[in-house]
Amino acid sequence: MVESVIKNWQGEQVGETSFELRVAKPETASHIVHRALVRQLNNARQGTASTKTRSEVRGGGRKPWRQKGTGRARAGSIRSPLWRGGGVIFGPKPRDFDLKLNRKERRLALRTALVSRIEDLIVVEEFSAELQRPKTKELVAALARWGAAPEMKALLILPEIAENIRLSARNIENLKLIAADQLNVYDLLHADKVVVTASALEKIQEVYSG
Repeated sequence: MVESVIKNWQGEQVGETSFELRVAKPETASHIVHRALVRQLNNARQGTASTKTRSEVRGGGRKPWRQKGTGRARAGSIRSPLWRGGGVIFGPKPRDFDLKLNRKERRLALRTALVSRIEDLIVVEEFSAELQRPKTKELVAALARWGAAPEMKALLILPEIAENIRLSARNIENLKLIAADQLNVYDLLHADKVVVTASALEKIQEVYSG
């Protein structure tokens, strides 16, 4: 059971909340979170880097000069990897970097990563009514009142992303906006502060407790 205070729009403590998520055992927690993080980063790679071998480079079919008698080194093609404009030895070829991690492991890693950030977790009241129109300055000020200074990397988790909040947050350099059912290990670990609304916290328990 994890307990946390709830702050309002002004940054004042207005209540408390608790949530419970099943996490990995302490001796395996770092391992499972690391595997999930490596999987996410690897799966984001395109794997489209490609170079041409000597057999794929255009030209080079004719022997540049005769084998003996010229005083030069032997050469069979102007597309040898030793030549300028030649093929590439052991260069990259398109490949699939995807790593597999079963669904239970992924969710366990996500819950473990979230609970591990409890010291940096800030729970706030629903504030969409406070932003009747897009206002970046007001959102920055609210984050500062909650404890997420502008120079800190902050992750804001909402049950659903309202248009006014999206427009207010899109120009804040160190803020990442994410829906409660779209969490990922990298964003949870990368942020200095994790700001979550009370309703988003309930949705996280509902979605990821299984």
